[in-house]
Amino acid sequence: MTDIDIAKKVELKHIREVAKKLNLKEDDLELYGKYKAKIPLSFINETELQKKRLVLVTAISPTPAGEGKTTISIGLSEGLNRIGKETTVVLREPSLGPVFGIKGGATGGGYSQVLPMEDINLHFTGDFSAIEKANNLLAALIDNNIQSKSKTLGIDPRTISVKRVMDMNDRALRDCVISLGGRGQGIPRESGFDITAASEVMAILCMSKDVEDLKQRLGNIFVGYTMDNKPVYARDLKAQGAMAALLKDAIKPNLVQTIEGNPAIIHGGPFANIAQGTNTIIATKMGLSLSKDFVVTEAGFGADLGAEKFLDIKCVSANLNPDAVVIVATIRALKYHGGGNLKELTTPNVDAVSKGLENLEKHIENIKGFKLTPVVAINKFVSDTDEEIALVKAKAAALGVEVSVAEVWAKGGAGAEDLATKVAKAAEANTTKFKPTYKREDAITAKIEAIAKNIYGADGVDYTSAAKKDLKTIDKLGLNHLPVCVAKTQKSLSDNAALLGRPKGFRITVREIEIAAGAGFVVPITGAMMRMPGLPATPASENIDIDNEGNISGLF
Repeated sequence: MTDIDIAKKVELKHIREVAKKLNLKEDDLELYGKYKAKIPLSFINETELQKKRLVLVTAISPTPAGEGKTTISIGLSEGLNRIGKETTVVLREPSLGPVFGIKGGATGGGYSQVLPMEDINLHFTGDFSAIEKANNLLAALIDNNIQSKSKTLGIDPRTISVKRVMDMNDRALRDCVISLGGRGQGIPRESGFDITAASEVMAILCMSKDVEDLKQRLGNIFVGYTMDNKPVYARDLKAQGAMAALLKDAIKPNLVQTIEGNPAIIHGGPFANIAQGTNTIIATKMGLSLSKDFVVTEAGFGADLGAEKFLDIKCVSANLNPDAVVIVATIRALKYHGGGNLKELTTPNVDAVSKGLENLEKHIENIKGFKLTPVVAINKFVSDTDEEIALVKAKAAALGVEVSVAEVWAKGGAGAEDLATKVAKAAEANTTKFKPTYKREDAITAKIEAIAKNIYGADGVDYTSAAKKDLKTIDKLGLNHLPVCVAKTQKSLSDNAALLGRPKGFRITVREIEIAAGAGFVVPITGAMMRMPGLPATPASENIDIDNEGNISGLF
């Protein structure tokens, strides 16, 4: 059966029954029908959350279809519950871009899913829409101020960094000329669209601790400069109050359920290749406050992207400390990094797997470099052979790392009990604080170089003239203390998507550096990365349909 077929056969519990596992009453929830609810921020308990165990799920460098981190995260949480560790999984919300694009939905797969999968993968509780509207309100206020004669701030249109956003892959909107049509339409200028998941408002929502913090961060969004070269922020346009009002519900995390009826909190959805790639600080802290024993969470793409940002940005900012890290590996991805043909990854190829193991080795080294204990989870596919799996087990053993074959797609939580036992053992044995890649007081260039050399394995970093100019702007604005959120291809440890495996002898090129002062970081953009993806030649949307009874098909 397809993922959606499996999901439809599950008899969903009313959300109040799921909430009971977190000691929440129905009156504590803000209901969105029978199977979804928002949790008020008042249930975050800073003292209580420090007592719980936090497990991060990351992965090796993926194939274009991804390696199943969400599926493993959900299955691991089910497995932990099965072995007596009361656990909540905390995830990101899906973006419609990948849902209709190449990767499909982001609610897990097979018998390891969060439900109701159709709602979560489509509009869910409207969080993405609210983020989009808040962002575009600011964009409208900027152009309105430029047009105004009485209340103008004197913004130089050539310096505006804020773009409009929409939650769709649409390459035609990357670069636009706006305000055409005469004097009444505004001042014509170059602009464009980013995808909502890459917007600074999304990043701000994910980094905020409460409504007041949200408002302050929204006000700190850097807009551009005036004609006499003075910086302009969203607060100068008095935008933060109205933007926060649009986000009054979006800031509250969403409670849903797994196939096995365990609690799942889903909130925020930044990509990991062009943003920080983790769910909200609020959601993670909510899970740790309410769950009795464990919280399992995931960070997007490989450990060089999502895990690094989760640790160096989110955990440092929120005073969180993971107790163990799961590195998801698949035989097909190892073949891909070992030179296997993308169209033949289901064909047995022991040689390609062997060569691809160097990618896994680098990610294990990186997690150990953070002073954290990795556990390798082999996300099993039906095409995997015993000989190929044995190679991965042998490599992990040689590196002194526990490894488990997880069959969560086919068996749900029952397929993750061995993984759960090994992860629980590693987490409960942890007594140390993780070590960040860099210090916040380091120079921006030193932070970028630390990530490039230590995490990616690069020889060094080169900067274009535009990036050097951006560094001067960051220094002028007094933002050198901020962490860095590198935008880089997920397909390679380098900034060149064609360099698979464990590339060596390469340098990272920083093309430009965007300022996300509200989110609290700067974004070095490397290689050919773009903040508005395009659709593939055959988008997933071609398979999605709905019948007269409202039954949706084609989601996966």
